[in-house]
Amino acid sequence: MAIPIRRIVTGHTKEGKAIFTIDEEIETVVIPTGDAAMATLWTSASVPADCNDQIDGRMRDAGTTLKGGSVIRVVDMLPGASSPMHRSASIDYGIVMSGEIELELDDKVFKAVGIGGIIIQNGTIHKWRNPSPSKICRIIFVLTEAKPFEVNGVPLTDEMIHE
Repeated sequence: MAIPIRRIVTGHTKEGKAIFTIDEEIETVVIPTGDAAMATLWTSASVPADCNDQIDGRMRDAGTTLKGGSVIRVVDMLPGASSPMHRSASIDYGIVMSGEIELELDDKVFKAVGIGGIIIQNGTIHKWRNPSPSKICRIIFVLTEAKPFEVNGVPLTDEMIHE
């Protein structure tokens, strides 16, 4: 059973007084590949973000990353599941909230990361795997667009490798 997520958003009145604008529970939704369930909590259209932007950032259309902006989402890696090997031109901060995840890089090099572990992805190609046969691994991700890493002056491209 997925754990609900409470999303609380603040904002301002026209006079500049701080207020709560959203207080709601949301749930993750299983993605088409079937390896994870996700919920986008917020996006910003630019970096630095604009506090005058009154759009509910959750409603902004975002892929894995948001060109020129940032995304925060909850990812529940389902038991025994793994993602495709993939890369995006972004800096990703991943915070493991529950369970354990294996992060695989090139040449099948991997590390296991448990509760409280924080992963900083610097635009590298990688794959996620939940080694548990019965427990969800919940990770909070903050993704910010970045310039891609270059090899001999050639930028590495975004990739999604389905095996």
